[in-house]
Amino acid sequence: MMDKKVLKTIWEYLALTVACFIFGFAWEGFMIPNGMSAGGMMGLSTVIQYATGGLIPAQYTYIGINAVLIIIAVLVMGIGFGFKTIYCIVMSTVMMELLSGWTALHSVPGEFFYVQETILIPILAGVAEAVGIGLVLRYGGSTGGTDIIALMVNKYYPVSLSMTFLISDLVIISLLLFLPDKSFSDACYGLVEVVIFSMIIDFVVGGKKSSYQLMVFSHKYNEIADYITDVMSRGVTVLNATGWYTKQSREVLLILISQKELPELSRVIKSIDPRAFMSVSPTNNVYGEGFDEIKAGIKKTRKKNADK
Repeated sequence: MMDKKVLKTIWEYLALTVACFIFGFAWEGFMIPNGMSAGGMMGLSTVIQYATGGLIPAQYTYIGINAVLIIIAVLVMGIGFGFKTIYCIVMSTVMMELLSGWTALHSVPGEFFYVQETILIPILAGVAEAVGIGLVLRYGGSTGGTDIIALMVNKYYPVSLSMTFLISDLVIISLLLFLPDKSFSDACYGLVEVVIFSMIIDFVVGGKKSSYQLMVFSHKYNEIADYITDVMSRGVTVLNATGWYTKQSREVLLILISQKELPELSRVIKSIDPRAFMSVSPTNNVYGEGFDEIKAGIKKTRKKNADK
């Protein structure tokens, strides 16, 4: 049993290392050599690199900002970030440092990965970044950055995570317009990368649905529910059910979570109760605190009621 656990841990960190390499390749192989930027904390780091004429490399800004964000998040939210998150942030920085000097992997004239059609560069970068970050999320890690900001905003304000990501990405991309050697077309390339990334990452992490509804059957339902509410800061509903075969009453957990939280919760449930039964269903839309706000029909209904 111990050997299997060790091998599983080794496999997970090997996968995370490969994922960090793919993430770094998206930026150091495609975006940065072509003077492009996109959203996320890596996008902000590249903007700083361009603004300083390369004096401050993107990978150094990336690890510095993430270190500050983790400290702020712990102070504000009282949450602890796992070792995998710290490992992924450090490993991504190391990979980018190695790739920055490995010109054979740069998409520039004369090299194998050179792409003559400029519009294909952010597309390829978006796919590579989605695969890298998607694998990181699958194996319980995180690259930090805007993920941390989104979690802090979502904790205190009724703004969905997806909306926070969208706003932060648009702000970061628009910063390119303030650099003298950048134009509106450079910002458009960044938008292309963000759109491609958003489309691909859903498939990598776990299908194209961004939210899931879980029903968990376990005798240790109270431990699982406590973890969801105390650690994940998510709501959970306990339903009273009756097993028709045994005619015995039991509790069932009904949970709504985002795509990024599914791998973590699955591992926790398995560690608490390996015999737990879990049903996972993708959802088209989830409205409420922590997800999207209810938009349809509110203003129209109020207007009708006012007329009456």
